[in-house]
Amino acid sequence: MGKRERPLLPDTIAPSWLVVQLLGTAAVVVVLLTASESSPWIWTAYGVCGACWLGFVAASPRFPRVATVLLAVASVAPSIALGWAEDSSAIVLGVVTVSRFATLTEPSVAAIMGVVGLDASLAAVTGLVAGASEPLVFGNVGVLLVLMLLGLNRRQYEVQAAQAAALLEQTKLAQTEHARAAALDERTRIAREIHDVLAHSLGALGIHLEVAEALLAEKSDVDGALGRVRSSRKLAADGLAEARDAVAALRSDVPSLAEALRQLADAHHDRVSFEVVGEQRPLPSAEVVSLVGVAREALTNAAKHAAGRPVSLRLVFTRTEVRLRVWNELGEIVRSEDGGGFGLTGMRERLALAGGTLTAGPDDGRWTVEAVVRA
Repeated sequence: MGKRERPLLPDTIAPSWLVVQLLGTAAVVVVLLTASESSPWIWTAYGVCGACWLGFVAASPRFPRVATVLLAVASVAPSIALGWAEDSSAIVLGVVTVSRFATLTEPSVAAIMGVVGLDASLAAVTGLVAGASEPLVFGNVGVLLVLMLLGLNRRQYEVQAAQAAALLEQTKLAQTEHARAAALDERTRIAREIHDVLAHSLGALGIHLEVAEALLAEKSDVDGALGRVRSSRKLAADGLAEARDAVAALRSDVPSLAEALRQLADAHHDRVSFEVVGEQRPLPSAEVVSLVGVAREALTNAAKHAAGRPVSLRLVFTRTEVRLRVWNELGEIVRSEDGGGFGLTGMRERLALAGGTLTAGPDDGRWTVEAVVRA
């Protein structure tokens, strides 16, 4: 068990242990100044008690184990003299030392009971040997035992308070570490969002512009270069939309997944129908951004390859997963899985980072895109 140190400066005006020790010191000094004893050995016992008490007071802030031993000795000394004492000085010293010793948290309960038991035994034996009356002897013993019980009760309160303070400190430390881990996780997620959005869009944009430059410089193909510039403009628009979604996901007022998809469907007017199945629940923002991106890409491809035809969006919540399905009738133009903008390949990569999967292709006369995330 590590050394327990008391604070040198009180947390309030004066902590209870300091008040007790100041009052105890005052009581010991008064007893030593007013005791009317003629026996030198009784004065020796009082002197040992007073010296050990002062040593206890001085040592307790930094050396609690040494202070405990000194206080135990201080409680034994007046118990030896109790039977022959001519006044109440011995019992007063016993009351001060025993009551303080029983409240210490450094020794175990067994050690406290052992020391106070020794004090009570010495008080009983010396009283009977000295010829004191039985009521007085057993009264002194009873006072010491009652003080021990009261001190142990106070000690239990202090132990519980110390344990509560330690638990509070551990809780604060755990909360600090949790907040730090959450901040690191958030930074990682932001970095991933920036990388996914900017790296993909700017990379594709750069390739299209390089091709446009080559068409103009080497082949003077104005029409081909113009087509590449138009594709670049679309890539820039799609990348900007994705960047806005990523920024919105980092804000506290980001809408729910269902609300974001509903807004996306409303933007296409009556051509897109949207429904939610199952009990809705909040999702991590990374998953919200990924699923909204899948829906936007699917709607963009549907408008390109099946213009004017109805499109259906369905969001399904189950116990273990969230499933987004987008489908429309096959158009006259045969398309691959990947279209313009980020493309479904990019969406598949982003879903994989969020622990999800994506499939896309023809299904019973319809083109279906389905994204699934575990949640």
